[in-house]
Amino acid sequence: MKMPQLAATFFTALTACTLLVSCSTDAKNKQTGLSDTTKKGAAAKEEVLQPIDTVVYDSLMRKLANGDTTGKWPVKSKIYPKDGAILPYKRIVAYYGNLYSKNMGILGELPPKQMLAKLDIEVKRWEKADPGTPVQPALHYIAVVAQGDGGKDGKYRFRMPDKQIDSVMTISKMRNNMIVFLDIQVSLSTIRDELPRLEKYLKLPNVHLGIDPEFSMKDGSRPGKRIGTYDAADINYCINYLGKLVKDNNLPPKVFVVHRFTKKMVTNSANIKPTREVQVVMHMDGWGEPELKKGTYRHFIYSEPVQFTGFKIFYKNDLKKSPNVLMTPEDLVKLKPKPIYIQYQ
Repeated sequence: MKMPQLAATFFTALTACTLLVSCSTDAKNKQTGLSDTTKKGAAAKEEVLQPIDTVVYDSLMRKLANGDTTGKWPVKSKIYPKDGAILPYKRIVAYYGNLYSKNMGILGELPPKQMLAKLDIEVKRWEKADPGTPVQPALHYIAVVAQGDGGKDGKYRFRMPDKQIDSVMTISKMRNNMIVFLDIQVSLSTIRDELPRLEKYLKLPNVHLGIDPEFSMKDGSRPGKRIGTYDAADINYCINYLGKLVKDNNLPPKVFVVHRFTKKMVTNSANIKPTREVQVVMHMDGWGEPELKKGTYRHFIYSEPVQFTGFKIFYKNDLKKSPNVLMTPEDLVKLKPKPIYIQYQ
């Protein structure tokens, strides 16, 4: 399973350093007599107002189910996303980590240009493995980090300064249309205290959210001593919070990633309620050999359907045990359901 990253490592590093369909036509433009600028604005507005094609959406969801015959997948739901949704139209391929540490993931381990070049390679591999699904590249940044030092308030978490989050936003602009996830590890704090502090970033159309139950220590334990947990009520709080931001700011739907590799990390999952404004990904976050990872996916992601699924590849930890190989995109597209969010650490 995933090994916790704690303050000893973190602070050493710290101190050391749509399906959119255009309806405009030339004939229509001539008829209205609009200027080029006005025509472009009108066309953009017209695109934004296009409703989701439910037939196409349902077809793509069946494709993700990958032939599952149990009735679990695709998830039976009458919820269709509002216009501008990323999923299931694109597969998100993300690099995960923190700029303060080379030990928390590929995002932070390599200099930005080198890191992005490596991500480009992974994007191309996914395009080849599943050519029918476009790839959306992303950076998944740990914005609130669990740590072994309680800090002044005894909450055992470190909030990244805005300048660090701004740096990630700047890196993301080095690639066209890249999106960013901000991840929260609350430790002895709560998601209700931590999430609102990121609101100014989450109001941006290209910024999405991740939360990690592993470091939600509801029993008061220090992070890393045991695996934490979130209940559906916590997850629904985030969904409702993000949904209000989407409505109030006229944003496209947010993608919301929940890490998971044990049953108790998420309780009452059947009560999680995705909305038109928020798309929920239950993300398999365990490390190990391929058969172990597939078993974790089957027991804790496949067996408790929510909406979409994700899968993490650990460049280092997945190689620790025989057969000492990383799962490939070709391996992962054979899973039922196919993960639509892929994260590399």
